[in-house]
Amino acid sequence: MPESNDAPTHALKADSFGRILLVQGPEGPFVRRDLGATPLWLRLPAWWLARREARALKHIHGMADVPQLLDWNGRHLDRSFMAGDAMYQRPPRGDVAWFRAARRLLQQLHRRGVAHNDLAKEANWLVTEDGRPALIDFQLAVIGDPRSRWMRLLAREDLRHLLKHKRMYCRESLTPVEKRVLKRTSWVRDLWFATGKPVYRFVTRRILHWEDNEGQGPKP
Repeated sequence: MPESNDAPTHALKADSFGRILLVQGPEGPFVRRDLGATPLWLRLPAWWLARREARALKHIHGMADVPQLLDWNGRHLDRSFMAGDAMYQRPPRGDVAWFRAARRLLQQLHRRGVAHNDLAKEANWLVTEDGRPALIDFQLAVIGDPRSRWMRLLAREDLRHLLKHKRMYCRESLTPVEKRVLKRTSWVRDLWFATGKPVYRFVTRRILHWEDNEGQGPKP
């Protein structure tokens, strides 16, 4: 384990699927997803999501600008801490270099056979202290053969979400090719909006009482 039970902690976020804590360990700070406070009826999906994140982080171990998995024991998921701000807190307005670097980061992720699958949320994009892009929250990540049709489709959806953020903060720098990618929606996106998203909204807003704005996530 990275630290003892009495290590100093600071709550970063809390929702129905657990708490996100900043823990001061003996070798420096790290982030813990703690499932201990999860209601009994949500523990199975919370465990499943955390396990999915652990598998994805293990798969991309050593890659830059993503969290490094430190430990997963079924109740706690510990990952390395990356200093920075969420995109909505420090928007990369007019920063063409940031979006170029973000696209290269996505390409590296996809070449390793991982699609993030939750990049519409600005909270999952970081602007690091030195201005680089970074990715967090791999609970919905998919692992597969990067050459397969399914993974190529998911990779394209990751790219579309990045380009939507670029359209928001750096619209004048969109290339003709990027504009065409934005216009061409996939059947995965259409199916999600027709079926999955209404269910997601009902569960998160009516049952879990989240105020999810698709960017900043649940509000305290």
